[in-house]
Amino acid sequence: MIQLLTPTHWKDYELIDCGDFEKLERFGNVILIRPEPQAVWSKALSPAEWQKLHHIKFKGRSATSGEWIKKNPATPDRWHIEYKNPEAAIKFRLALTSFKHLGIFPEQAVNWDYITQNIKRFKTPEPKVLNLFAYTGGASLIARAAGADTTHVDSIKQVVTWANENQELSGLTDIRWVVEDALKFVKRELKRGKKYNGIILDPPAYGHGPNGEKWKLEDNINEMMGDVMQLLDPEEHFLILNTYSLGFSSVIIENLIKSAYPQVQNLETGELYLQATAGSKLPLGVFGKFYKAK
Repeated sequence: MIQLLTPTHWKDYELIDCGDFEKLERFGNVILIRPEPQAVWSKALSPAEWQKLHHIKFKGRSATSGEWIKKNPATPDRWHIEYKNPEAAIKFRLALTSFKHLGIFPEQAVNWDYITQNIKRFKTPEPKVLNLFAYTGGASLIARAAGADTTHVDSIKQVVTWANENQELSGLTDIRWVVEDALKFVKRELKRGKKYNGIILDPPAYGHGPNGEKWKLEDNINEMMGDVMQLLDPEEHFLILNTYSLGFSSVIIENLIKSAYPQVQNLETGELYLQATAGSKLPLGVFGKFYKAK
């Protein structure tokens, strides 16, 4: 069955409104306007309300970069927010980057809860978790906070450094940091005979490894899935695959997983979205996830 999932208990984040290719969001006490290509409908709130509410707005110079315009110059460029579920709490440093991102994808909180639930249900002491395409580490942090032996892999050194800052901010230690092309790392782990109880993948549509390796989702994801399934501990495991690509549906995700792992149990597929306070649902990716417990 295809599910629609959205975070429901995050005090430090709120999608206030979205539409006309923009979104109005609150991160802690800071309210921002950012571009959003999925928001093709009209805004629920008036332009005057958006203007009154926001502190900072992103103005694009090109399709990939731009600048932040502050109403008050004293508004910080960096600040912290927290995420809590019943089992774990983590913190993030947010920053205004030139490519409109802040260092966090709020819709992933649904997956963070799934990670926590599975680590807590496993009988394996300190289960091993691998986070691929791991960015600034939300999934890595929550896995470590829930008690997992965690490995974090991303091809960009700067975001791995950022993730390490988030680890320190969260009061955590001992996440293993790896700056490498994700597919190369997985193949090396296979040769070493490694096994993981949890694997998280949130691959981009396009990307590059540290040595110029090229990643294109539709060309490489099937090979990647075939390899990561061999890394799963056969007795106790979970896997999450999340994609943000306008051409991918949850049916494609279901087919990928079943093709690579025919014996899959407890498979769920669907769409992640953020529920705007003003009413709209903002779709932000499709997912497939499954687990097996003793």
